Amino acid sequence: MKDIALVVFDWDGTLMDSVGRIVSSMQATARALAMPEPSEEAVRNIIGLSLRPALDQLFPNLDEKGREQLLAVYRDQYVDLDPTPTPLFPGVEAMLDELRASGKTLAVATGKARAGLERVFAQTGLEVHFITSRTADDAQSKPHPDMLEQILSHTGISPSRALMIGDSVLDITMAKAAGMWAAGVTFGVHGAEKLRAAGADLLINDWRDWSLA
Repeated sequence: MKDIALVVFDWDGTLMDSVGRIVSSMQATARALAMPEPSEEAVRNIIGLSLRPALDQLFPNLDEKGREQLLAVYRDQYVDLDPTPTPLFPGVEAMLDELRASGKTLAVATGKARAGLERVFAQTGLEVHFITSRTADDAQSKPHPDMLEQILSHTGISPSRALMIGDSVLDITMAKAAGMWAAGVTFGVHGAEKLRAAGADLLINDWRDWSLA
């Protein structure tokens, strides 16, 4: 992978340790609306999807009014009410600094809404590292390759010189559909076995021990 020119990152569970907050916020949303509370495993399995299809998978058969209410309550829970911390994973900032210094082009492809990504960019100061980003508001939901195809088009970089890094089988499947290399981080939603089975070309166990420069 020495010829990699473009590195695209997922956000939740890959750069930011936010999986716990997503799980607890989703479960609190269900309780607030007197709906069946999804298990931790069920919530973890939808992380990476855009929010609407994720909620449709967890809470099927909702009408549009119920879906909008669910979205509003979940956003309140995640943004304002849930105290679960969402720190960056150890080593993230140094890793991004090193990649940029080595001349790599960096981007983000996330199932978060644009407003959510802008919020965490502001909180972390990491936006400076990325030449572009795609969110649930900009493209079809993972694992469709639309996000990555847009980023490849924007940068003009060949898929054979591009690497997608994520914590979910959705990220790996999306990368393969776009003709890109795929790396799975083992400290997010899905473990090494699932990521390998989905087609991950390599695994990352700790940002402090990984380098592409």
